Amino acid sequence: MDGRDLVRAVKDLGTARGRSAWRAAWRRYRTDAAGLPRRGPERARVPGPLTGADPRPGGGVLTFARSVLEVRVTVGGAVFWGWDGAAPLPSYGLAGEGPEADARAVLEPDTGGGWRVVSERVTVAVSRNGAVEVRTPGGAVLRRELPPRWWEPVSGEGAARWVQRAEVAPDARFFGLGGRAAGPRLRDGEYRLWNTDPKGGFGPGDDPLYLTMPVQLVVADAGTHLVFHDCTWDGRVTLREGEEGAGSGPDRPGSCELRMDGGPLRAWVLVGTPARVLQGWSALTGAAAVPPSWALGYQHARWGFGSEAEVRRVVDGYRDHGLPLSAVHLDIDHYAGHRVFTVDEERFPRLPELAEELRARGVRLVSIVDPAVRAEPGDPLYESGRAQGVFVRDGAGREVRGVVWPGECAYPDFTHPPVRAWWGERYAERLERGFSGIWHDMNEPVSFAPFGDSSLPRSARHALEGAGGDHREAHNVYGLAMARAGYEALVRLRPAERPFLFSRSGWAGLQRYGGTWSGDVESSWPGLRASLALALGLGLCGIPYSGPDVGGFGGSPSPELYLRWLQLGAYLPLFRTHSAVWAGRREPWEFGPEVLERAREVLVERERLVPYFVSLAHLARRTGAPYVRPLWWGAPEDRALRDCEDAFLLGDALLVAPVLECGADRRAVRLPRGRWYDTATGQAHEGPGQVLLDAPPGRIPVLARGGSVLPVRGADGSPELEVWAPALGRTGGGLLVRDPGDGWVRAEPERLVTRWRDGQVVVERENGLPLDLPVRVRGV
Repeated sequence: MDGRDLVRAVKDLGTARGRSAWRAAWRRYRTDAAGLPRRGPERARVPGPLTGADPRPGGGVLTFARSVLEVRVTVGGAVFWGWDGAAPLPSYGLAGEGPEADARAVLEPDTGGGWRVVSERVTVAVSRNGAVEVRTPGGAVLRRELPPRWWEPVSGEGAARWVQRAEVAPDARFFGLGGRAAGPRLRDGEYRLWNTDPKGGFGPGDDPLYLTMPVQLVVADAGTHLVFHDCTWDGRVTLREGEEGAGSGPDRPGSCELRMDGGPLRAWVLVGTPARVLQGWSALTGAAAVPPSWALGYQHARWGFGSEAEVRRVVDGYRDHGLPLSAVHLDIDHYAGHRVFTVDEERFPRLPELAEELRARGVRLVSIVDPAVRAEPGDPLYESGRAQGVFVRDGAGREVRGVVWPGECAYPDFTHPPVRAWWGERYAERLERGFSGIWHDMNEPVSFAPFGDSSLPRSARHALEGAGGDHREAHNVYGLAMARAGYEALVRLRPAERPFLFSRSGWAGLQRYGGTWSGDVESSWPGLRASLALALGLGLCGIPYSGPDVGGFGGSPSPELYLRWLQLGAYLPLFRTHSAVWAGRREPWEFGPEVLERAREVLVERERLVPYFVSLAHLARRTGAPYVRPLWWGAPEDRALRDCEDAFLLGDALLVAPVLECGADRRAVRLPRGRWYDTATGQAHEGPGQVLLDAPPGRIPVLARGGSVLPVRGADGSPELEVWAPALGRTGGGLLVRDPGDGWVRAEPERLVTRWRDGQVVVERENGLPLDLPVRVRGV
């Protein structure tokens, strides 16, 4: 607890909710004191010397003096290894049963008394002491995991802690670990793996946040690899970038140390280009859910709408000012007493009629859903859940209570399938009220606390799909399991439409059910920078649909900061303003006529690009490629691009360079190889290299790749293709996915090719069929 937390905790004693939070925190402390095994003497263990090898499909089992290691290469090239009987399943991260073993992979002796598994795409070598190396087919070492170490209770009671250290190339850069405000490139330091509500607005210095996962993407000259240590327990990752020796001096490799408080020691590794790695990751953990097309437009949220009249006033304001709007999000203030699955009938007396009216105007309603249920006798939801035994209990069988917005609450155990089914039935009420989408909040899960961890007792018991365990193992997947419950319910209840769901918390595999957002990012310039870091980092962990609270959550941004944030948000998948009840307004007209005019240009441009976002959404599902990509995506060997964190690619066609500093009206932009056109001026620039571009208050630099094809909405709203001329003598192209509607029709990508012919730029279908969309050529 720092000084700020101490002051807040003392102040909390002056409120009824604060006193309840103090009592809940003490209850949690006493519950864990009684329910968690005390840490006593421990025995350290390492694998010891290798004593035998047994070939199996895809690899084999290696026996050491004090441990056993299974290594398996699967179809598609993903590598799995697990120590001491840790198998791929069960797993919250994997989709389905996981990939089959590659029958062509062979276990054979290696040098130095070790063994190796050789396959077409990767070689895995195991030393005689238990070190594991991942090598390219050409022999380059991408990762070397040193022999692990365990600390096991001498008594035999309790979980064994373990540590796994790894070395990577001196030039390697680390990315991933879920949503990290300090990213996307992860510098030297310690990163915790424990989904956490930071208790207020956060910036780049705050860690951990709401969505962590043990997934690293490592990019080096020798190649790119992703490693997923499939363990849901609390842990810490310590990263150290390497250093290449000057002259004849020795290199210092980069290093990663993973310390876990328990759970299995097992890992998956994928190698290849960034695109191939993310495609393999998608195949392993599940294809991303495709949001309905309206969810790719601009959305407005606020904690504090207060009434139907206020919602209408805001929606009318967007219409009257000529501003596109796709959705309005209602926060907890539309509930009766902040209780989930209720409506304040005085302030929202005709919510279904309001939803129908807005939908006729092209605006959808989206509802917040929190997991905590008011624990009050007589409350229908609570009584239903208590009768069916859905709530988390402690080791003594008592219902675990916490404090959230409604007051004292109970928490459904989403790691139990019957509980997910029970919870999913509640979403019928949301659909009957007219809501078209759902956003999950407070699902780390949160229990307000003036000290200690703002969550459930670590000794709280969970079903964990029948395996049984406590909150130490279930905490990080609580939000993921809640997302599964919501998504599967929406599919059952409204089978003709794809669900729209996004969740503040989650874990590896969240993309199967929807997306996420930044959470309560602070209203500041560092908060703006953190917004970009989060979107890029989450995309590299397989969650392609995300975005920030534009303008920050809890403050009042200046007109300049608000506009720059809006300009960034327009090129991120989830484009949503949101703010707290005590914060300044976020409607564009609240910032004056100059900002309003420029905001209109931003929102109109986003609306024009919705067909491009539709293509990116469907391609993300098919290929795993995020909408928003780092500049090095197509050239990971370019070290200058690897270190560039203030610009990004939107798909293959656009390079976006947001303004992240106060008062800036020009900025440097580093370009990947090829021709790039400034979309505002049409001026062409050649990469690789760096250019200095104007960034006046009304726009940020956005460049289009020469030869690219963008599906857009024309001036009359009909679809058309915007083509940027390739360099003379070169060709280009792109993928087009036509909007198949908001149902389940599988969209098929069409490959388009651009080239010069008889002094003109032409675009053609690769399959030779005639093109049936109007084309507008730029850059000639």
